[in-house]
Amino acid sequence: MRKSKKTRRRTKKRSLRSVRILSEKKYKDYIQKRKSKKRLTKKQNKELDHTLMIKYCKCIKKIKYDKKIKKNLEYPFCASSVYKKRKFRTPKDIKKRCKRYKL
Repeated sequence: MRKSKKTRRRTKKRSLRSVRILSEKKYKDYIQKRKSKKRLTKKQNKELDHTLMIKYCKCIKKIKYDKKIKKNLEYPFCASSVYKKRKFRTPKDIKKRCKRYKL
């Protein structure tokens, strides 16, 4: 009897350009609510987290291929601009999630 090999499934990378994010008005509204510690619904929270992640990934992809900036400096730059300046904590697995998307 042969043992079947487990094959890894390749996940298709999604384009960052075609990903849906919040409108600018909703985005600013949700950011203000989160900053002022007002309650967001689960759906609003999820939408805001997704939009922040997409903005972070776009930032990384832009800076990563820029010749003027040293290697591996894109992560702290983008974390600062997207999360830290708004006084939010960066998620732990954010780098792994960005690998799912292509530019």
